[in-house]
Amino acid sequence: MLSIIIVNYKNAPLLRLCLKSLQRIISPPTDGLFTHEIIVIDASADVDTTYVAIEEFPHVRYVPFKKNIGYTRGVNEGLKIAKGDFMFIMNADIIPLEGSLETMYAYMKDHPEIGLLGPQLLNFDGSTQQSCFRFYTPLTIIYRRTFLRKLPFVKNILNRFLMKDKDLTQPLAVDWLMGSALMVSKKTIEIAGYMDEQFFLYMSDVDWPRRFWENGYQVVFFPKAMMYHYHRRESHGALDILDAIFNHRTQQHITDAFRYFRKNGLREASYI
Repeated sequence: MLSIIIVNYKNAPLLRLCLKSLQRIISPPTDGLFTHEIIVIDASADVDTTYVAIEEFPHVRYVPFKKNIGYTRGVNEGLKIAKGDFMFIMNADIIPLEGSLETMYAYMKDHPEIGLLGPQLLNFDGSTQQSCFRFYTPLTIIYRRTFLRKLPFVKNILNRFLMKDKDLTQPLAVDWLMGSALMVSKKTIEIAGYMDEQFFLYMSDVDWPRRFWENGYQVVFFPKAMMYHYHRRESHGALDILDAIFNHRTQQHITDAFRYFRKNGLREASYI
């Protein structure tokens, strides 16, 4: 069985679109590849999202929380109640293309050495999003958030961080994957563990892959499966370094980054 875990935060229109897309592409299954369940973790439930989940999609398992529990705990809550041998974690702003989940599911089953598998994410105009990376250093974050990113030598550093030196048209082992869409197996979670809930919103998708690599499992970018992603980058505003003062999401990103480097150290530790 495949458990599809959707983490939602106060966005009823996107949740409706996401659930409709899943209903269209995998319900009911036609090829017998997998049975499935859909779990919606509502990280901060309101009337609109509750209505969408309960009234419009009664087959969905809806788990609401009154207070904002954050992305990381939301993922963990879904993983703990999931019944599947494989789990697909997704944000409500993900729209899988037809066949993408089946392709990922089959690939995971055939490659038990993989701990985390991530698809190619697309903008709604069909252009590709960067969703696989090497691990951060503190300088990487500073470069990306300041005018320094325009300097020629910094561009080379950031291109390496973004893995532009690799062929991203084929399955590829990477350090970490964007947490918006990830497939994982129950077996590997039993060994690598759940996400670290000291990270409220950010960096847990950077920290978690390290646990898989450290326990002998690969983290793999899988461009043969494609999904649309409404990526807003709410922590990255137009003020660069001043976002740390005026943007709440930037402040949360910086807080989680401090926790990440305190836990994992300041030096780059790539596994690829």
